[in-house]
Amino acid sequence: MTLTGELLIGATARRGQGGAITGYDAATGAALPTVFAGATAADVEEAASLAWDAFAIYRETELEARAAFLETIAQNILDIGDSLIERAKAESGLPRGRLEGERGRTVGQLRLFAAEVRAGDFQSLRFDAADPERKPAPKPDLRLRNIAIGPVAVFGASNFPLAFSVAGGDTASALAAGCPVIVKAHSAHPGTSELVGRAVQKAVADCGLPAGTFSLLFDEDRAIGQALVADHRIRAVGFTGSRAGGTALMKIAAERPVPIPVYAEMSSINPVILFQHALANRGAAIGKAFAGSLTLGAGQFCTNPGLILAIDGPGLDAFIAAAGEALSAIPAQTMLTSGICKAYLSGVARLSGHAEVKTLAEGLEGTATQGRAALFETSAKSFLAHHELQDEVFGAAGLVIRCADAAELESVIDAMEGQLTAALHIDAADHEAARTLLPKLELLAGRLLVNGFGTGVEVSPAMVHGGPYPATSDGRTTSVGTLAIYRFLRPVSYQDMPHALLPKALAR
Repeated sequence: MTLTGELLIGATARRGQGGAITGYDAATGAALPTVFAGATAADVEEAASLAWDAFAIYRETELEARAAFLETIAQNILDIGDSLIERAKAESGLPRGRLEGERGRTVGQLRLFAAEVRAGDFQSLRFDAADPERKPAPKPDLRLRNIAIGPVAVFGASNFPLAFSVAGGDTASALAAGCPVIVKAHSAHPGTSELVGRAVQKAVADCGLPAGTFSLLFDEDRAIGQALVADHRIRAVGFTGSRAGGTALMKIAAERPVPIPVYAEMSSINPVILFQHALANRGAAIGKAFAGSLTLGAGQFCTNPGLILAIDGPGLDAFIAAAGEALSAIPAQTMLTSGICKAYLSGVARLSGHAEVKTLAEGLEGTATQGRAALFETSAKSFLAHHELQDEVFGAAGLVIRCADAAELESVIDAMEGQLTAALHIDAADHEAARTLLPKLELLAGRLLVNGFGTGVEVSPAMVHGGPYPATSDGRTTSVGTLAIYRFLRPVSYQDMPHALLPKALAR
């Protein structure tokens, strides 16, 4: 498939009239072929108008037709072939194996939502029969179903050019719910976005759906994304990115005449709690495993473990020694963009220069586009006194919190912001201590896991990829797994509706 740099608005493809957008090789900084042109306010108006027109039809498509549409998108993505992997590899700096796995995840979650649509459970159909003889007042006939909320704006993520971008989880769940989608492509991977966008656009045509079911816009700066969120026809937003970006969109959405929800995944340092018996029995092994998880994907997963909590003692020393030894041999890795790399280096410098922080280990040096792993240590008292030590450093940087006792460790947990994950490393003898902390951890994070690390988010009906603010804007939801569909639905009750007027799903 040849890249053109065009906007995809409904069934059309045309050159934008906004500013130029260039993709860059993440490893070398060299400009990649094809210059993309940004959208204008007129393009947002057209895409939103088409999406609103499509909504009236698409939201009532037969479930089988909607499921087939999702499966067609999946197959069209596979049909792009190796050119998709090559372009994503160049734009992101991610290795081929990671991107092939991410393509499989993208296709897999589209197919998972197709199965969810076919099953129909997301409609939450409820029937409460009338009782005209009830005293003192007759009971009405009540029937309920979930309906799609309307067109959704989705923002592509920098760190997952496939699975959290044009046809990623937000798009898949919104389309599954019956909502047209307008994607604002991430400027770090415009070529990857166009390739996938054309696969979705082709699926719309292949399945005979309204043209406005999908559009893809490029943006030179923030103006087009902001205009999308402000447009009265957009009824929800899916976003994965920085806290600053997410909160800016939340502000725009809240200040609309009719506010809308923004489902933003933003910031998480994913604490790992090391319990005493686990440390005593296998502290070194846990330390080595931690180093691997910290540096996975150059630390650019939203679930990389950034914080270690443990009570002071020989087991913690063994953990630190093993983690430091492993990290010191790990090469620096290419980061997604020059901006992300600069922000990471700045975060590391901030920690290394902090008066209450000690540098424990660093990975091997790299080039100007690569991030070098780093491990730091501070005391619980210092962590509690310096709120800035909770700030996310997006990359392979970890901070060990050395606690004097269990009470101090609990104080650190109480002071932490909301998180996506919290991991517990325990042995059988630690179960009672872990049970004491579980109620606090349930309030802290969306996913609790044992003897592992948060990296690796299973796409599953039982997965929660979300958490209390600022991990996400709404801790009651998830952006991964089939529960994600409920973000884009709302319930409607039909009282004493004539049978001939009932929606098909309720006419029984």
